Amino acid sequence: MSEAGVDGAVIVQPINHMFDHSLVTSVLKKYPSKFVGCCLANPADDGTGIKQLEHLIVQEKYRAVRFNPNLWPSGQKMTNEVGRSLFSKAGELGVPLGIMTMKGVGPYIQEIEELCRDYPATTVILDHMAFCKPPTNDEEEKAFSSFLSLSRFPQVYVKYSALFRITREAYPYEDTAQLLSSVISHYGASRVMWGSDFPYVVPECGYKGGREAISHVASKIPVSQSDLEWILGKTVSQLFQGAWVTP
Repeated sequence: MSEAGVDGAVIVQPINHMFDHSLVTSVLKKYPSKFVGCCLANPADDGTGIKQLEHLIVQEKYRAVRFNPNLWPSGQKMTNEVGRSLFSKAGELGVPLGIMTMKGVGPYIQEIEELCRDYPATTVILDHMAFCKPPTNDEEEKAFSSFLSLSRFPQVYVKYSALFRITREAYPYEDTAQLLSSVISHYGASRVMWGSDFPYVVPECGYKGGREAISHVASKIPVSQSDLEWILGKTVSQLFQGAWVTP
């Protein structure tokens, strides 16, 4: 982070550790002015994840939560009773909720729309551009259009992150410029934020390389200096106010 000129970051609970948050919790306590924690929602049928969420936010001071639809029990949707309870609880607690659509946004668009419509108090972050690559066919065009149309919900933000996952080219991922341009046009830069996808970015282009790719891609559109400042820090600082104030 220091090498890349990054002052603070959001750490998302790694899926490798599932719902054991002890590692991330220890890091948050060690570096309280450096990191903000995003916990992982547990959508177990018995509803225990709702109490876990409340504990992590209230007691352990996490400031966001992630939905991974792949963790829902087989055949269940994010809009089931537990999903709705978790989603509304995030809004009640005032924490943004990230959605990680590893299989692309298409299969989940109706669920996301339903949750956003029914719980407007819950801020949503679409991780990794909802895994939309530059579209090459009608199906991908439809998915990308659906992703852009979520901008009609004012509580939805976009994480322009993990460029190596959403590109069809080698570094520095210039083909993602068209994606970024469309996202800024629909959402506005104040609802877009960069994310590194550390540690997975390291073998791809390095953490610093991932940060530098943003400026390179932005220069191709071009993105105004003001918009770039929102993407590289102002948006996330607004979402997590007071998080990176030096004690």
